[in-house]
Amino acid sequence: MKIGIGSDHAGYQLKERVLKEVSLAGMEWVDIGCETDQVKSSHVLTAEEMSRLVLAGDLDLGILVCGTGIGMSLVANRHPGIRAAVANDVYSAIKSKEHNHANILCIGARVLGVEQAELVIESWLQTTPDQAYQEIVESLDR
Repeated sequence: MKIGIGSDHAGYQLKERVLKEVSLAGMEWVDIGCETDQVKSSHVLTAEEMSRLVLAGDLDLGILVCGTGIGMSLVANRHPGIRAAVANDVYSAIKSKEHNHANILCIGARVLGVEQAELVIESWLQTTPDQAYQEIVESLDR
């Protein structure tokens, strides 16, 4: 499984921590910007790039981190076939993947601490989409 992880300047520090955890878990990942928290960067550009890569099949899943997770999700969800969910708790993360087949997880660095963010991401990555909803979700993507 290949996962993209991206952020704007507000999510940079949390993204860097997440990258270490994902690497330790042996998953293949791609860093989708930004490179520092010292220069403001656009959540729009990062979410657009992540969406393009997921839709092209270059990435299986994406994780986007900004201040709240909301800005990233709004941009990503403009694309048919992207189901970006803001989940700042474990239950929402699981349900977003299980029932809504979220292919991009959006989290808020100003909402979550590092340990909670790691639990949310781990739970989301380990959740399998419920196949009973697959046909419905795919029909919505058309």
